[in-house]
Amino acid sequence: MTTQTGATQTGATQTEATLTQNFMAALNTAEETGDLTALLALHGPGVTLQNLTTQHWSGPDGAQQFWERYLGDFETIRSEFSHHGQAGELGLMEWVGRGQLKGGASIEYRGVSVIEHDGQFVMAFRTYYDTAAFIKPAATTE
Repeated sequence: MTTQTGATQTGATQTEATLTQNFMAALNTAEETGDLTALLALHGPGVTLQNLTTQHWSGPDGAQQFWERYLGDFETIRSEFSHHGQAGELGLMEWVGRGQLKGGASIEYRGVSVIEHDGQFVMAFRTYYDTAAFIKPAATTE
């Protein structure tokens, strides 16, 4: 697997951007600007998407709904990728998301995302993350 940690890359040359790297860049652009165009352009017509909910999304409309819902949970969000790799038709990304939820509460959570692709388009996206970060702590009484 070609991997990258921080800014040190092994395997591929610096000029070869993998689909995984293009995906990370497009996600960061969507998070910064709210514009999903570049991110959605990477999804194939039969793409499937899922997170830790029981819901699954599919196709271009499903991809748009998935990413709109993701961005809609936050006032601001930024995924910082600590490690990523690509082997054949599989891409893996480790990340930390930092930002503010709707309503202003700060959030920081870690996760891993997996893409399956055909060399040109993402065919499947799955993400696994620390859901406890989204739970508001119970108020304590003294």
